[in-house]
Amino acid sequence: MGLLGRMPSKLNAPAPAKLKAMPKRADGFYQSAAWRDLVRDIKAQRGNFCEDCGADGKTRRLFGDHVIEVKDGGALLDPENIRLRCSPCHGRKTARVRADRAVRAGR
Repeated sequence: MGLLGRMPSKLNAPAPAKLKAMPKRADGFYQSAAWRDLVRDIKAQRGNFCEDCGADGKTRRLFGDHVIEVKDGGALLDPENIRLRCSPCHGRKTARVRADRAVRAGR
């Protein structure tokens, strides 16, 4: 038997396991009456639209988003620290802040 006959075949090797992302769970605070009331009041005062791109809250879901995240010392229920954002704008801002935080942690 030649050299190739003794080598294990990669074609028969089992596929590597795929890791699944953990399901996202919102902090219980964001289900509280205090948070829901605050976001409702902000929408009533500022209008029901994304404060970044202007998307209408009737066509896109809006989130109350902490300008300075709570993890970074932002005030939890201060309306000045809350901005209404649609899902795409919220995702972009959150990704940017997490990347910045990771860079700071690596220093």
